[in-house]
Amino acid sequence: MRFSPAFLDDIRDRIPISDVIGRRVTWDRRKSQPGRGDHWACCPFHGEKTPSFHCEDAKGRYHCFGCGVSGDHFRFLTELEGLSFPEAVERLAAEAGVPMPARDAQAEQREAAKATIVDAMRHASSFFQAMLQEPEGAKARAYLRDRGLTPHTQKKFGLGYAPNSRNRLKEYLASKGVGRSEIEAAGLVVHGEGIAVSYDRFRDRIMFPIVDLHDKPIAFGGRAMSAEAQAKYLNSPETEIFHKGQVLYNLGQARRAAKAAGTLVVVEGYMDVIALAQAGFENVVAPLGTALTERQLDLLWRSTGEPILCFDGDSAGLKAAHRSAELALPALKPGRSLRFALMPPGKDPDDLVREGGPDAFREIQGAARPLADLLWMRETAGGDFDTPERRADLEHRVKALLRQVGDESVRRHYLQDVEERLRSFFGGSAKTAGYGNRRDGRDNRGGGRDRDDHGGGPRRGGAAGGRRSAISDRLARSSLMRPQQGPQPSLREIAIVLGFVNHPALIHEEFDYFADLDLPTGDLDRLRSCVLDAYAESPPADRDALLAELQARGARDIFESYENKARMVRLWPFLSDAAPEDAREAVRQALHLHHRSRALASELKLAEEALGRESSEAAFAHLMEVKRELERVDGTEALIEGFGTLSGRPAKAI
Repeated sequence: MRFSPAFLDDIRDRIPISDVIGRRVTWDRRKSQPGRGDHWACCPFHGEKTPSFHCEDAKGRYHCFGCGVSGDHFRFLTELEGLSFPEAVERLAAEAGVPMPARDAQAEQREAAKATIVDAMRHASSFFQAMLQEPEGAKARAYLRDRGLTPHTQKKFGLGYAPNSRNRLKEYLASKGVGRSEIEAAGLVVHGEGIAVSYDRFRDRIMFPIVDLHDKPIAFGGRAMSAEAQAKYLNSPETEIFHKGQVLYNLGQARRAAKAAGTLVVVEGYMDVIALAQAGFENVVAPLGTALTERQLDLLWRSTGEPILCFDGDSAGLKAAHRSAELALPALKPGRSLRFALMPPGKDPDDLVREGGPDAFREIQGAARPLADLLWMRETAGGDFDTPERRADLEHRVKALLRQVGDESVRRHYLQDVEERLRSFFGGSAKTAGYGNRRDGRDNRGGGRDRDDHGGGPRRGGAAGGRRSAISDRLARSSLMRPQQGPQPSLREIAIVLGFVNHPALIHEEFDYFADLDLPTGDLDRLRSCVLDAYAESPPADRDALLAELQARGARDIFESYENKARMVRLWPFLSDAAPEDAREAVRQALHLHHRSRALASELKLAEEALGRESSEAAFAHLMEVKRELERVDGTEALIEGFGTLSGRPAKAI
C-alpha cells in the first residue's frame, strides 16, 4: 500500500535511525559521537575491518564509504533483513506508536493478486520437485547425476522435473484450488488469442526455481531434456512478481555468503551457480539468460563493492564482459567497481570445478582483472599503432569512453590511469617513443627499410629489421649504458624476469608485458634488456640458446647471480625445473601483483594529497580503503616472498 510522506516522516522523527541500526551493528567507540547522534561501525552489508559505515540521527540516513550503500530506517530493514517495504513500515510504526493509515482498497487487491501468484508458484515448485523423484523423472535424475550434482544439492536448490505432458501441472494446480486466472497470471501455461485450450509452458525439462530475497519462488527456468527442443533453456515470462532484468539467480543465498567471502561472483548460468555452490563457492549468482542490466548491477553493489564477473572464455563471453563494463561506467563511484575473470576457452565454471576441483576456480577468481584493465585490453588488442594518427585515435577513443564515468573523482583517477598507460604504451618521451607499440611486440614504425644499429644508411630487413633497430636504439639509452644506482629490485621483480628467462615460451606469449615491465635501473634491467636484444635479432630456440646469448652479451653472470638467490629463497615456480603451466601461472600472478602494487602506490599518494586538501570523512575513508588494499596485496606478496612450502617441496603456484 502507499504511505504519505508525512506519515513516514512521523515514524522517522520518533525513532532515531541509530536505534534501528544499532540492533545489527556494534558502534565504534573511537569514531562515534553518540551525544551528537553521529555513529560509525563496520558495514553490515559487506565485510570490513575498519569502520566506514556512518549514520546520522539528525538526517535519519546511513551511508557506507566502502561499498556505497545508503538509505533510511525503512531501507535498512528491507535491504538487510529482507522485509518488504510495507512490512518494514508496519514494524517501525508499531515501535513508534504511530497508527497505520487506512488501507487502499486497490492496493489491497493488487497485493492479494500477487499473493495468489506466489501461492501458485509455490505449488508448482512442489509439483516439479516431486516429479523429479517419480519414474518419469529418471532421465532428469540421470542427467543431474552425470553433471555431478548430489541429492543434497538438488534439494537445496529445489530442482525438479516438468513431465512431458500438456496438462499435468495445470491439473495438479487445479486440484490445489488454484484458479485458471492465477495459473495464467503466473506464466505457468501458454494461453491467449488463437489458443483454444491453455497448456503447460514447461514440458520435459529440468526445472530451476527462481526465488526472491525471501526464498519464495517467483519464476522458473527450464532446461530441455530433448535435443530437438526449440530452446535449450526457457524462462518464465514477465509477470506481476517477476521481472527478469531485476532479478539475479541465487541472490538471496549468495549475498549472505558474500559477507564471509568478501565479494559476489557473477557467472552465466544456473548450472554454473549450482556446481560452484556444491564446490564451496556459495557467493555466486547469475543473470537470467540476458546481459546484465543496470538494476542487476545495483543489486550486486548493494551486497559488495567490487563483484567479480566471470564469463565463459569464448568470444561471446568476452563480448558480455565488454557490455557489462560499458554499462557500469556511468554508475562507478568510490567503493563501486567491477573485476573480470575470464575462463579458459571452451570451459565454463561447471566444467572447471568438475575437472580441476575448487582450486581450479579459486585460481581463476584470484586472477580477476580490474575494470580499467579490461577496457584497456579491449581498445588495444590486435591494434597497429604505427602512426601518430593511429596513436591519437586510440587516445581519443579511450578517453571518450572514460568520460562516461559519472563520478567526478573516479573519472579523474581513470583519466590519470590511462595517461600512465599511454605513456608506457607509446613511450614517455622521444627517447622511448620508437619502441614496441604493437601487441606482437614489433616496432609500430616498421616498414620495408630501416637503419642499421650504428645509425648508418638504410638496410634491408623489413619489420624484423625495424624491430632490431628499435630495440638496439632503446638499449643504447638503457641501463646497459648507465652505472648501477637507485633502489634494488624486489624479489617479486627478480622472480618475474627469471620466470621469463627460464621459460622462453612465456616471452613469445607475453612479449609486451616483459618489455614494458617497470624495473629499477641496475643489473636486473640490464638482464631484461639483453634478453630483448637477443629476441630482436634472432629469437633463441630454447632456454639453452637464450643463455648462450646472455653469455655473449656479458649478462650470464647477472642471471646466475639472481638464479642462485632465487634458489636460496626457494622461488621454485620461476626456475627452470618448474612445470611450464606452473611457471606460467606464477609469472602471471606475480605480474598482476606488480601492476596492482604500483597502481595502489600511486592511488595512495593521490589519496593522501586529497586528504591534505580537504579533511573530509569521504577522503579519509578512501585513504583507509587504499591502505587496506595495499595491505592485502602485501599479504599476498608475502606468500611469494615466503617461497616454498613447509614440506620443502617445490610450490606449484604463488
